[in-house]
Amino acid sequence: MQVGIFVVPDAARSRETIEIAETADRAGLDVIAIQDHPYQRRFLDTWTLLSFLAARTQRITLMPDVINLPLRLPTMIAKSAASLDVLSGGRVELGIGAGAFWDAVWAMGGPKREPGESVEALEEAIGIIRGFLDVERTLRLDGKHYRVSGARPGPEPPHRIGLWVGAYGARMLRITGRLGDGWLPSVGSRYLAEDDIADRQRTIDEAAKRAGRESTDIRRAANAGLDDPSVTLDPDWIARFADSHRFETILLSVPDEGALDFVRRLGEEVAPRARELAGSAAA
Repeated sequence: MQVGIFVVPDAARSRETIEIAETADRAGLDVIAIQDHPYQRRFLDTWTLLSFLAARTQRITLMPDVINLPLRLPTMIAKSAASLDVLSGGRVELGIGAGAFWDAVWAMGGPKREPGESVEALEEAIGIIRGFLDVERTLRLDGKHYRVSGARPGPEPPHRIGLWVGAYGARMLRITGRLGDGWLPSVGSRYLAEDDIADRQRTIDEAAKRAGRESTDIRRAANAGLDDPSVTLDPDWIARFADSHRFETILLSVPDEGALDFVRRLGEEVAPRARELAGSAAA
Protein backbone atom coordinates (compact mmCIF):
# COMPACT_ATOMS: atom_id res chain seq x y z
CA MET A 1 0.00 0.00 0.00
CA GLN A 2 1.16 3.51 -0.82
CA VAL A 3 0.49 6.58 1.32
CA GLY A 4 0.78 10.13 0.07
CA ILE A 5 -0.54 13.65 0.42
CA PHE A 6 -3.03 15.79 -1.49
CA VAL A 7 -1.96 19.44 -1.68
CA VAL A 8 -3.70 22.71 -2.59
CA PRO A 9 -1.37 24.88 -4.74
CA ASP A 10 -2.02 28.08 -2.78
CA ALA A 11 0.25 30.80 -4.18
CA ALA A 12 0.25 32.64 -0.84
CA ARG A 13 1.79 29.55 0.80
CA SER A 14 4.16 28.57 -1.99
CA ARG A 15 7.27 28.43 0.22
CA GLU A 16 5.48 26.16 2.69
CA THR A 17 4.27 23.93 -0.16
CA ILE A 18 7.89 23.43 -1.25
CA GLU A 19 8.86 22.55 2.33
CA ILE A 20 5.93 20.14 2.55
CA ALA A 21 7.09 18.32 -0.58
CA GLU A 22 10.69 18.15 0.63
CA THR A 23 9.55 16.87 4.02
CA ALA A 24 7.27 14.25 2.42
CA ASP A 25 10.16 13.07 0.26
CA ARG A 26 12.56 12.74 3.22
CA ALA A 27 9.94 11.17 5.48
CA GLY A 28 9.29 8.29 3.08
CA LEU A 29 5.84 9.13 1.71
CA ASP A 30 5.09 7.70 -1.71
CA VAL A 31 3.12 10.36 -3.59
CA ILE A 32 2.52 14.10 -3.63
CA ALA A 33 -0.63 14.97 -5.58
CA ILE A 34 -1.54 18.55 -6.53
CA GLN A 35 -4.98 19.96 -7.36
CA ASP A 36 -5.33 21.57 -10.80
CA HIS A 37 -7.71 24.53 -11.05
CA PRO A 38 -6.09 27.03 -13.46
CA TYR A 39 -9.04 29.45 -13.23
CA GLN A 40 -8.52 29.87 -9.47
CA ARG A 41 -6.58 33.13 -9.23
CA ARG A 42 -5.13 32.22 -5.83
CA PHE A 43 -3.55 29.00 -7.13
CA LEU A 44 -0.21 28.37 -8.76
CA ASP A 45 -0.17 26.57 -12.09
CA THR A 46 -0.01 22.88 -11.23
CA TRP A 47 2.44 21.75 -13.94
CA THR A 48 4.84 24.55 -13.09
CA LEU A 49 4.65 23.62 -9.40
CA LEU A 50 5.12 19.90 -10.08
CA SER A 51 8.17 20.65 -12.21
CA PHE A 52 9.66 22.83 -9.49
CA LEU A 53 9.00 20.15 -6.86
CA ALA A 54 10.59 17.48 -9.04
CA ALA A 55 13.84 19.43 -8.87
CA ARG A 56 13.60 19.73 -5.08
CA THR A 57 12.85 16.05 -4.34
CA GLN A 58 14.59 12.74 -4.97
CA ARG A 59 12.22 9.80 -4.82
CA ILE A 60 8.57 10.77 -4.29
CA THR A 61 6.04 10.28 -7.11
CA LEU A 62 4.46 13.47 -8.49
CA MET A 63 0.99 13.76 -10.01
CA PRO A 64 -1.78 16.25 -10.81
CA ASP A 65 -4.95 15.27 -8.97
CA VAL A 66 -6.59 15.64 -11.43
CA ILE A 67 -5.37 17.57 -14.50
CA ASN A 68 -7.83 20.08 -15.94
CA LEU A 69 -8.42 18.59 -19.39
CA PRO A 70 -10.66 21.33 -20.87
CA LEU A 71 -7.91 23.93 -20.52
CA ARG A 72 -5.05 21.72 -21.74
CA LEU A 73 -4.63 19.99 -25.12
CA PRO A 74 -4.19 16.22 -24.71
CA THR A 75 -1.01 16.29 -26.79
CA MET A 76 0.47 18.94 -24.52
CA ILE A 77 -0.63 17.12 -21.37
CA ALA A 78 1.24 14.07 -22.66
CA LYS A 79 4.25 16.13 -23.72
CA SER A 80 4.44 17.77 -20.29
CA ALA A 81 4.06 14.46 -18.46
CA ALA A 82 6.68 12.71 -20.59
CA SER A 83 9.11 15.61 -20.24
CA LEU A 84 8.75 15.74 -16.47
CA ASP A 85 9.10 11.96 -16.25
CA VAL A 86 12.42 12.22 -18.09
CA LEU A 87 13.63 15.07 -15.90
CA SER A 88 12.51 13.45 -12.63
CA GLY A 89 13.84 9.98 -13.34
CA GLY A 90 10.48 8.28 -13.89
CA ARG A 91 8.47 9.76 -11.02
CA VAL A 92 5.33 11.05 -12.77
CA GLU A 93 1.79 9.68 -12.80
CA LEU A 94 -1.14 11.42 -14.46
CA GLY A 95 -4.52 11.97 -12.82
CA ILE A 96 -7.12 13.09 -15.35
CA GLY A 97 -10.80 14.04 -15.29
CA ALA A 98 -13.50 15.27 -17.64
CA GLY A 99 -13.60 18.76 -16.13
CA ALA A 100 -15.92 20.86 -13.98
CA PHE A 101 -16.66 24.50 -13.13
CA TRP A 102 -17.54 25.18 -16.75
CA ASP A 103 -18.24 28.91 -16.36
CA ALA A 104 -14.72 29.37 -14.99
CA VAL A 105 -13.27 27.25 -17.80
CA TRP A 106 -15.21 29.34 -20.34
CA ALA A 107 -13.95 32.55 -18.76
CA MET A 108 -10.37 31.41 -19.44
CA GLY A 109 -11.08 30.63 -23.08
CA GLY A 110 -11.88 26.95 -22.75
CA PRO A 111 -14.97 25.07 -23.94
CA LYS A 112 -18.24 24.87 -22.04
CA ARG A 113 -19.26 21.24 -22.42
CA GLU A 114 -22.40 19.43 -21.45
CA PRO A 115 -21.88 16.36 -19.23
CA GLY A 116 -22.14 13.91 -22.12
CA GLU A 117 -19.76 15.97 -24.24
CA SER A 118 -17.18 16.14 -21.45
CA VAL A 119 -17.15 12.34 -21.18
CA GLU A 120 -16.75 12.00 -24.97
CA ALA A 121 -13.87 14.47 -24.87
CA LEU A 122 -12.19 12.56 -22.06
CA GLU A 123 -12.36 9.29 -23.97
CA GLU A 124 -10.81 10.92 -27.05
CA ALA A 125 -8.14 12.54 -24.88
CA ILE A 126 -7.18 9.28 -23.17
CA GLY A 127 -6.57 7.69 -26.56
CA ILE A 128 -4.36 10.59 -27.64
CA ILE A 129 -2.41 10.75 -24.37
CA ARG A 130 -1.87 6.99 -24.22
CA GLY A 131 -0.65 6.92 -27.82
CA PHE A 132 1.69 9.83 -27.17
CA LEU A 133 3.12 8.34 -23.98
CA ASP A 134 3.56 4.96 -25.66
CA VAL A 135 5.49 6.82 -28.40
CA GLU A 136 3.47 5.59 -31.36
CA ARG A 137 5.12 6.53 -34.64
CA THR A 138 2.47 9.11 -35.54
CA LEU A 139 -0.85 10.07 -34.01
CA ARG A 140 -3.99 10.75 -36.00
CA LEU A 141 -7.51 11.40 -34.74
CA ASP A 142 -10.32 13.35 -36.30
CA GLY A 143 -12.58 13.37 -33.28
CA LYS A 144 -15.59 15.39 -32.28
CA HIS A 145 -13.56 17.32 -29.68
CA TYR A 146 -9.91 16.85 -30.63
CA ARG A 147 -7.95 16.60 -33.86
CA VAL A 148 -4.43 15.21 -34.23
CA SER A 149 -3.00 15.09 -37.75
CA GLY A 150 0.22 13.12 -37.83
CA ALA A 151 1.79 14.33 -34.57
CA ARG A 152 5.17 12.77 -33.74
CA PRO A 153 5.28 11.77 -30.05
CA GLY A 154 8.32 12.24 -27.85
CA PRO A 155 10.30 12.22 -25.67
CA GLU A 156 9.82 8.65 -24.49
CA PRO A 157 9.17 8.55 -20.74
CA PRO A 158 11.49 6.25 -18.76
CA HIS A 159 8.54 4.37 -17.28
CA ARG A 160 4.94 3.69 -18.30
CA ILE A 161 3.05 6.69 -16.94
CA GLY A 162 -0.30 5.61 -15.55
CA LEU A 163 -3.55 7.41 -16.42
CA TRP A 164 -5.64 7.66 -13.25
CA VAL A 165 -9.23 8.68 -13.95
CA GLY A 166 -11.19 10.82 -11.50
CA ALA A 167 -14.50 9.10 -12.22
CA TYR A 168 -17.86 9.03 -10.42
CA GLY A 169 -20.65 8.51 -12.97
CA ALA A 170 -21.35 5.23 -14.74
CA ARG A 171 -19.99 6.28 -18.16
CA MET A 172 -16.77 7.59 -16.66
CA LEU A 173 -16.36 4.46 -14.57
CA ARG A 174 -16.79 2.28 -17.64
CA ILE A 175 -14.13 4.31 -19.45
CA THR A 176 -11.88 3.75 -16.45
CA GLY A 177 -12.40 0.00 -16.69
CA ARG A 178 -11.82 -0.09 -20.45
CA LEU A 179 -8.99 2.41 -20.86
CA GLY A 180 -7.62 3.63 -17.54
CA ASP A 181 -4.63 2.49 -15.56
CA GLY A 182 -6.15 3.61 -12.27
CA TRP A 183 -9.21 5.04 -10.53
CA LEU A 184 -8.78 8.21 -8.45
CA PRO A 185 -11.92 9.47 -6.68
CA SER A 186 -12.25 11.77 -3.69
CA VAL A 187 -14.15 10.04 -0.90
CA GLY A 188 -16.33 12.26 1.26
CA SER A 189 -19.81 13.73 1.58
CA ARG A 190 -19.21 16.26 -1.22
CA TYR A 191 -17.85 13.65 -3.64
CA LEU A 192 -18.28 9.91 -3.15
CA ALA A 193 -19.84 8.35 -0.06
CA GLU A 194 -18.13 5.29 1.41
CA ASP A 195 -21.34 3.29 1.06
CA ASP A 196 -21.23 3.81 -2.71
CA ILE A 197 -17.62 2.72 -3.29
CA ALA A 198 -18.34 -0.99 -3.76
CA ASP A 199 -20.89 -0.33 -6.53
CA ARG A 200 -18.41 1.92 -8.33
CA GLN A 201 -15.72 -0.72 -8.03
CA ARG A 202 -18.03 -3.33 -9.56
CA THR A 203 -18.82 -1.06 -12.50
CA ILE A 204 -15.10 -0.66 -13.20
CA ASP A 205 -14.49 -4.41 -12.85
CA GLU A 206 -17.35 -5.30 -15.20
CA ALA A 207 -16.16 -2.82 -17.83
CA ALA A 208 -12.64 -4.18 -17.58
CA LYS A 209 -13.88 -7.75 -18.04
CA ARG A 210 -15.92 -6.80 -21.11
CA ALA A 211 -12.80 -5.17 -22.56
CA GLY A 212 -10.76 -8.34 -22.04
CA ARG A 213 -8.85 -6.94 -19.09
CA GLU A 214 -8.35 -8.15 -15.53
CA SER A 215 -9.76 -6.09 -12.68
CA THR A 216 -6.23 -5.94 -11.30
CA ASP A 217 -5.14 -4.05 -14.43
CA ILE A 218 -6.78 -0.97 -12.90
CA ARG A 219 -5.10 0.28 -9.75
CA ARG A 220 -7.20 2.05 -7.10
CA ALA A 221 -6.35 5.25 -5.22
CA ALA A 222 -8.41 7.70 -3.19
CA ASN A 223 -8.23 11.17 -1.75
CA ALA A 224 -9.43 10.15 1.69
CA GLY A 225 -10.26 11.44 5.16
CA LEU A 226 -11.95 14.55 3.76
CA ASP A 227 -14.92 14.46 6.13
CA ASP A 228 -12.94 13.68 9.29
CA PRO A 229 -9.33 14.93 9.24
CA SER A 230 -8.76 13.52 12.72
CA VAL A 231 -8.51 9.99 11.28
CA THR A 232 -5.68 10.82 8.89
CA LEU A 233 -2.95 10.11 11.43
CA ASP A 234 -4.55 6.85 12.57
CA PRO A 235 -2.72 3.92 10.92
CA ASP A 236 -5.51 1.51 11.87
CA TRP A 237 -8.07 3.65 10.05
CA ILE A 238 -5.89 4.03 6.97
CA ALA A 239 -5.30 0.27 6.77
CA ARG A 240 -8.98 -0.56 7.32
CA PHE A 241 -10.07 2.01 4.75
CA ALA A 242 -7.65 0.65 2.16
CA ASP A 243 -8.54 -2.99 2.79
CA SER A 244 -12.29 -2.46 3.03
CA HIS A 245 -12.54 -0.53 -0.23
CA ARG A 246 -9.71 -2.10 -2.31
CA PHE A 247 -7.61 1.05 -2.46
CA GLU A 248 -3.90 0.54 -2.97
CA THR A 249 -2.96 4.21 -2.56
CA ILE A 250 -4.32 6.59 0.07
CA LEU A 251 -3.82 10.34 -0.38
CA LEU A 252 -4.48 12.52 2.66
CA SER A 253 -5.10 16.26 2.78
CA VAL A 254 -2.48 18.34 4.57
CA PRO A 255 -3.95 20.61 7.29
CA ASP A 256 -3.28 24.35 7.27
CA GLU A 257 -1.97 24.32 10.83
CA GLY A 258 1.08 22.27 11.70
CA ALA A 259 1.50 21.08 8.12
CA LEU A 260 5.18 20.14 8.33
CA ASP A 261 4.77 18.21 11.58
CA PHE A 262 1.75 16.43 10.09
CA VAL A 263 3.66 15.37 6.97
CA ARG A 264 6.72 14.30 8.96
CA ARG A 265 4.68 12.20 11.37
CA LEU A 266 2.60 10.71 8.55
CA GLY A 267 5.70 9.63 6.66
CA GLU A 268 7.89 8.49 9.53
CA GLU A 269 5.39 6.93 11.93
CA VAL A 270 1.89 6.49 10.55
CA ALA A 271 2.46 5.30 6.98
CA PRO A 272 4.93 2.50 7.88
CA ARG A 273 2.51 1.14 10.47
CA ALA A 274 -0.47 1.46 8.10
CA ARG A 275 1.41 -0.42 5.38
CA GLU A 276 2.27 -3.16 7.86
CA LEU A 277 -1.33 -3.47 9.03
CA ALA A 278 -2.74 -3.45 5.51
CA GLY A 279 -0.30 -6.13 4.42
CA SER A 280 -1.24 -8.27 7.42
CA ALA A 281 -4.93 -7.88 6.68
CA ALA A 282 -4.38 -8.86 3.04
CA ALA A 283 -2.35 -11.89 4.07
